[in-house]
Amino acid sequence: MDPIGASCLSLFKPEKNNSSDAAEKKFEGTKDEGLRNMITSCKSLSKYEGRSFKTLFPQILASLLAASFHIGNGISLAYSAVLISQLQHEEDSFKPTKMENSWMASVLIVVIPPASIVSGFIMDNFGRLNCIKIAGIPGVIGWSMIACAQNVPIIILGRLLVGISSAWGTSPGIVYITEIASSNLRMSLMAIAPTYVSLGMVLTYFLGWYLHWRILAWICNIFIVVPCLVCMVIHESPSWLILKGRYDQAKKSLQWIHKYQKPPGEQETYAELQYKLLQEEQEKKKEQKSEITKKGLRFLVNEFLKPTGWKPLIILTGLFFFQHFSGIYITMFYSISFIEEAQTNINAYFASILIGVVRLIMSIVSIYILKKFRRRSLIFVSTTLMSIFMFIAGMWTGWIKEGTTQLLWVPVAALLFYVVASTIGLLPIPNMLIAELFPLEIRGIGYSISYSLCCILMFIALQTYYTMSDLFGGASNLQLFFGCICLGGAIYSYIFLPETFGMKLNDITDYFKYRFIYIGSGNEKPIVQSDTQENMLSTTDYNNKQELEPEISFCS
Repeated sequence: MDPIGASCLSLFKPEKNNSSDAAEKKFEGTKDEGLRNMITSCKSLSKYEGRSFKTLFPQILASLLAASFHIGNGISLAYSAVLISQLQHEEDSFKPTKMENSWMASVLIVVIPPASIVSGFIMDNFGRLNCIKIAGIPGVIGWSMIACAQNVPIIILGRLLVGISSAWGTSPGIVYITEIASSNLRMSLMAIAPTYVSLGMVLTYFLGWYLHWRILAWICNIFIVVPCLVCMVIHESPSWLILKGRYDQAKKSLQWIHKYQKPPGEQETYAELQYKLLQEEQEKKKEQKSEITKKGLRFLVNEFLKPTGWKPLIILTGLFFFQHFSGIYITMFYSISFIEEAQTNINAYFASILIGVVRLIMSIVSIYILKKFRRRSLIFVSTTLMSIFMFIAGMWTGWIKEGTTQLLWVPVAALLFYVVASTIGLLPIPNMLIAELFPLEIRGIGYSISYSLCCILMFIALQTYYTMSDLFGGASNLQLFFGCICLGGAIYSYIFLPETFGMKLNDITDYFKYRFIYIGSGNEKPIVQSDTQENMLSTTDYNNKQELEPEISFCS
């Protein structure tokens, strides 16, 4: 939670003196009365905001528990690979067609946009943690239907309910972490979600290697029920409690989150300071919401007709096309069948586990990578490497079918490196860019529209997997097609994608007023503020800067 940690520490960085007197002198000339009062009232915050493991433990624990629903999310994503593979090899079970297989894989995605909208209403009215608990109802019903299914339509309906559950259970977890985490810890804690997703995928591939798909479906209920139960251990988001006027509960929640942040000799605790600032923050949010409501639909339409509205939307749509048709999610949802068709001598389940483990490790490593390197450069490097490794996989798969090579392990090795390359750029960054490219006035609706387009393109890619495989004549040519898409993504990002790393959101908006093609725009280097400039950020600039935090999507 960063009203103090970010609003004060990041705005005020005195060189040697951290006293309130120094703060008053340094900002004596500022025109922002609220900012000056806030900095003055914060006293010496370095004494308040401890950064030891003990002081941060409640935040870490709460984030680990609130995000635990993402493990079930990862399981639901990978389950289709186990289900489709086992149904194809079972003699005493019903045999789904290719069209039915594609629906079993993709129906999970098509329900995400409407389910996410509903989850927003649920978490705003009933609370972040209560939304996670409610998500357990369709989840348990869905997995139980799959476990007992005697035909494909029941499985598809069960998968639909599991998709609703995943959307309802994952979104509030991310919102909760954003609201309770300190500014210096938020990005790391938000990375718990994709790590959990990767962990869930590894568990699914491993258990699917040994267990029948029905037994695995029953076990999946554990990863729905347990996250609902552990949410009873932690306190609700203080921001939401204050918004609903439940001030006593908000104080208790803040006291629990910051119970180890009690500097000696200070009369006012860190939790009390946070409580005051959160009250002010919620009042500002109410005023902003009222202004947006007054502007209405016509205002939003006009904003999207401006270059700052339609240019980011077009760039993001193109980026999502290359992301989904490059095979990233196809190799996730159909991994076992995809590897079996390559005719490698490595067990498809074992290979899928390796891919899941690599994705898990890289989801942790990418936290550091995304903090240190430019996003445009990362996407270009990522797509280039992905194209190289997918071309290798495609060529070797063709040679294996022709019987001209005995190196049957090469396609799997190439796919592993392909996954590594995807995790440093094309997999995470497009979803992060949604929150950066749109101007503040339409950022919320812009995020919703872009996220919906992302889900639609993912659904189309998953739904047409078998059609594409038949059209291109099998796995070898399909992998070559994915390689071409990756190469196209590299060219597309090099030409159109602006560099946003280190830039203020206002500067990104100004870029779209005059530019659309990045090459030759004169903006090859991102605008990075000096320490002096950063110390003198206004409240508006600070809010803009804070919104650069990456969003974690349903399928991260």
